[in-house]
Amino acid sequence: KNLDELPFISEVYKKHLNIRKYFFSAALFPMVMIITGRGCPHRCFFCNYPQVFSGRRYRLRTAENVVAEFEYIVKNMPDVKEVAIEDDTLTADLDRVKKICRLMIQKGLNKKLRWYANTRVNLDYESMVLMKEAGCHLLIAGYESGVQEILNNTKKGITLEQSREFAKNTKKAGILVHGCFIFGLPGDTKETIQKTLSFAKELSPDTAQFFPLMPYPGTEAYQWAKEKGYLNAKTYKDWLIKDGHHNTVIDTPELSAKDLIDECDKARKDFYLRPKYIFYKLKQMTKDPKEITRTAKSIKPFFKHLFLKK
Repeated sequence: KNLDELPFISEVYKKHLNIRKYFFSAALFPMVMIITGRGCPHRCFFCNYPQVFSGRRYRLRTAENVVAEFEYIVKNMPDVKEVAIEDDTLTADLDRVKKICRLMIQKGLNKKLRWYANTRVNLDYESMVLMKEAGCHLLIAGYESGVQEILNNTKKGITLEQSREFAKNTKKAGILVHGCFIFGLPGDTKETIQKTLSFAKELSPDTAQFFPLMPYPGTEAYQWAKEKGYLNAKTYKDWLIKDGHHNTVIDTPELSAKDLIDECDKARKDFYLRPKYIFYKLKQMTKDPKEITRTAKSIKPFFKHLFLKK
């Protein structure tokens, strides 16, 4: 119950992990990932961690404990340039987030480490401004769909207008966004997928991911797919392809597994290869030299996946 009793995971990294073997394209290199709380109070029917592992209640490390881990990283892992906060929804407790941010600013940690976190699109502008001052440069948000009915079908609990307001406010606050979108949700068709892609372009996050629905066992999404007869996997081995990546394991009457994979591939190309997006990235790199390194490190695996994927 008292998560402050646990050791810092960064101590484990320091002892056992070569952090230079890992990178995430949205973060500066090298980076480390920490978790400041377990669980999520929201009801998204597809989300694996709260339903299967950590529960619907959000259990928290204290703000002081979280900031102490940032201090440990600065002192003991001086080459780290960014910290990823991988709570399902860091901003589920805004009072604690604000306390963390104020302590980071007070101790000058905002000048030494960048960080990013997962959030929901109901985050307010004032909180974004404080988080930005405290060193937050990126928020990862689950937009999921550009069709309100589909959001409702998945118990997402957000509106398209909230997503639009969130996107507008992050740009105003100077925080980047990695937007997450899912194809194959209940009610999805090729037509609604196109609406979601158009919505992604409208929101214009710094980066976006488009993935087929993964109905993990133990989730409501799995129960839905099983009851509808949409699961095409006979054993758990079928959930992976030969190279170890996820396999798409649902076929709906509207979208086969192959359709979902193809639509995701097309969406990535359509989103990233737009002249408007390429110009935006070039402009971003000229303004911030750090973005040159980050983007360059991402290009090779990204284009390999985009064009050479078998």
